[in-house]
Amino acid sequence: MFQADKIKRVHLMGIGGAGMSALSLLLKAQGLEVSGCDLCQPHYDLGDIPCEIPHSAEHIGRYSPDALILSTAVSRENPEVLLAEQKGIPVFSRAEALSSLFNKSYGIGIAGTHGKTTTTSMTALIFLKAGLNPTVYVGANVPDIGSNAVAGSGSPENHFIAELDESDGSFLLFTPKIAVITNADWDHVDHYPTRGHVIEAFTRFADGRKDGGALILCGEDEGASHVYENCRKNHGQIIRYGWGKGHDWGAYDIVKSHGGGISCKVAHSGKELGTLSLSVSGEHNILNALAAISSADLCGIDFSQSAEILHGFHGSERRLQVLGSSVNDILVIDDYAHHPAEINATLSAVKGIYPERRLVILFQPHRFSRTAAFAPQTASALSAANPAKVFILPVFSAGEIPSQHSSSLEILRHAASPVFTAAESLDDACAKLLDELRTGDLLITMGAGNVYLAGKKILASLDV
Repeated sequence: MFQADKIKRVHLMGIGGAGMSALSLLLKAQGLEVSGCDLCQPHYDLGDIPCEIPHSAEHIGRYSPDALILSTAVSRENPEVLLAEQKGIPVFSRAEALSSLFNKSYGIGIAGTHGKTTTTSMTALIFLKAGLNPTVYVGANVPDIGSNAVAGSGSPENHFIAELDESDGSFLLFTPKIAVITNADWDHVDHYPTRGHVIEAFTRFADGRKDGGALILCGEDEGASHVYENCRKNHGQIIRYGWGKGHDWGAYDIVKSHGGGISCKVAHSGKELGTLSLSVSGEHNILNALAAISSADLCGIDFSQSAEILHGFHGSERRLQVLGSSVNDILVIDDYAHHPAEINATLSAVKGIYPERRLVILFQPHRFSRTAAFAPQTASALSAANPAKVFILPVFSAGEIPSQHSSSLEILRHAASPVFTAAESLDDACAKLLDELRTGDLLITMGAGNVYLAGKKILASLDV
């Protein structure tokens, strides 16, 4: 078991990623000497924590760590890991280290196949602005917070708000006081062979909360509804949120603001409380906000204060993030969407904000297993927004071994549309986009890999 209070020095392999960089900042705040390494320069701010490029067994001698923590992207056969084990240095996963901190606190664990980053960011902002001094762990930079991690008071009563990862089942290591499930859709097919396996895992997560703890879940999601049916009903309070007044927390009278933003009326237990007005767009973000408001209410923050704080929420990095606009009015937006449900939600929001703009999409499939499982649904989701052009990049492997049964060509085959075109690389995509884009267009780059780099390069090229 990872015990931060018994460790002086720790080394993180894969420190440049969203989850590992946030963990490194929290461990540093615990008073540990933290170092790390990665294959390329970190995208996230590590402060004064040293980061070596690339991985090397030499780091074990250089930093003499008492423990090694691995990103899921790092193999246990890595020479650096093997040397640590040979020297008797304990090796932990990111989730093992993070859960050891989280489980000692008043944990608010936010899980779900989609929406958990934004929901965690919203929840964190409410608690921070309300002066509750929480510890925060998010899988993306949050501009309103200025980081992807915040170290709170560290006391057992401290609220620890964390985005929890279901992709490999590691969220089951966490025992939250408040467990939030935004949805339970089928994804990560390499770990969950069927939808039933996903429901089973989320049900175990729901039942794994602390005695008397609360479960908050979306009443509009089919998977979350199955979790509700299967979970223990006498284990603590269960709160559901969704559309209308029939849920514990409900939203209705939705109004989409021209140019961005969305508002609604909110009811609690059928009683209208007032208006929620968000600067971010998309009906999915109303649901995310209801989850955050529910958690805040359980901790003594009333609706009016939460609503006022959320009005100033500007979103998380790579979630409908406006990268910029060129001198000839070509707008570039980037989004992390990589699952068909996320693609649908993102494109629906974009079309609602910018109905007059011609839409061009650059999509980067993520993982061979996901591409093979969802190629028809992905093609359908990309087509539904009626884009002028869709460029499909090669699959971003995320460490998976290439499969002869899966490639981005599968999406093209199922789309069977002349607006879909293959791009061989980011550079090839940029060249094709520069030929395609017209004044007033909207370009959206989508995917969980490095597709955002193309958007930044396009903007730089257009403004030359």
